[in-house]
Amino acid sequence: MALKFKDLPQLYAHGFDTVIDVRSPAEFAEDHLPGAINLPVLDNEERARVGTIYKQQSPFLARKLGAALVFRNAANHIEHRLSHHKGNWRPLVYCWRGGQRSGSFTWTLQQIGWQADVVDGGYRTYRRLVKEYLYDQPLPFQLIALDGFTGTAKTELLHHLDRRGVQVVDLEGLANHRGSLLGERPGGQPSQKAFESALSAAFCALDPSRPVVVEAESSKIGDRILPPSVWTAMCAAPRIHIDAPLSARSAYLTRAYDDILSDTERLRDRLSPLRSHRGHEVVDGWLNLMSSGDKQALTRALMEQHYDPAYAKSQRQHPAKTLARIEIARLDGNGLKGAADRIKNTLDQL
Repeated sequence: MALKFKDLPQLYAHGFDTVIDVRSPAEFAEDHLPGAINLPVLDNEERARVGTIYKQQSPFLARKLGAALVFRNAANHIEHRLSHHKGNWRPLVYCWRGGQRSGSFTWTLQQIGWQADVVDGGYRTYRRLVKEYLYDQPLPFQLIALDGFTGTAKTELLHHLDRRGVQVVDLEGLANHRGSLLGERPGGQPSQKAFESALSAAFCALDPSRPVVVEAESSKIGDRILPPSVWTAMCAAPRIHIDAPLSARSAYLTRAYDDILSDTERLRDRLSPLRSHRGHEVVDGWLNLMSSGDKQALTRALMEQHYDPAYAKSQRQHPAKTLARIEIARLDGNGLKGAADRIKNTLDQL
């Protein structure tokens, strides 16, 4: 019988050796269970071909062709990708809705002697559980938000806290975006569904009895939207404010954003739309600094004329409880290590 899971934490704690997604590569690329491997029993073209026959000719012909393709591809996976597994291997298999693709593949694995099982309802069940966790239920964690002006190295501080045993979730890392106008990263962002999978997996791995530190964000990180349960918890989260001098922030951002600061064409594309918001004179000043190659002066001007005013406006509109203010004179290795120690001490006293 297919396995039923009552909630997302139970599914993530499945206990199997391997999770196998037998959907097509295109389905897998959009989203999948974290840690799953893709062993498609129908590739993208085969799936489209079977679907066309099903709709335009007959379900019988589609199932006959589908069965031949599924078992042919399954045999290839067993001979190559799965050949190294011992007899006690326990794989958990799923497809789109826990139907013929996963059922056929699981049956084949069981006939060999492997202890295979299938997810009841397949990926559709998984997405329903993700939605319940991130959209329909309150997040079962007390969040603490690191807050502060742009350039105060909040993301890097999260990594220092993680190494000190503090529970953290790096929202920008999961969204593959630095959360600002110039925040895009190589490789682009994951799909919204994949972002939610990574987000839910990160939270489900943590202890609800201990606080979780995140970076204060807006409701969107790049093009990815924070789901309601996370956004609601973040809005209610008390803040630890990080303060650093403008000169230190400018030097830090010049290092952290060197990729886009060095790409003048892409930088111009990102800054030009702000003319309607900041005015032509201000944006022309940025572009002149960019043309002169003075990266640090440009980052300072961007903070003074764009990022800092936007942050101050947000603070006035969304006031929150402050647990502590951490001042960092220099945003270098020693300065960040000392700040992380002080943040941990604050959390230990909660």
